Amino acid sequence: MITFFILFAVFILFYINKLTNTLCLVREIPEERQTKVFRTINVLITILLISSYIEILFT
Repeated sequence: MITFFILFAVFILFYINKLTNTLCLVREIPEERQTKVFRTINVLITILLISSYIEILFT
């Protein structure tokens, strides 16, 4: 179960970063702000994935 969830989490993080990059290009976000955007989105997605794993683990 943990192996499947880790692979799923890596895929989700990769795909979200790809979508974030597209968002930055379309919205023409300056380079200095892009790092903040990526960091914020990655932290939020990581929190979401960890909470999802804990919920699955204790259900």
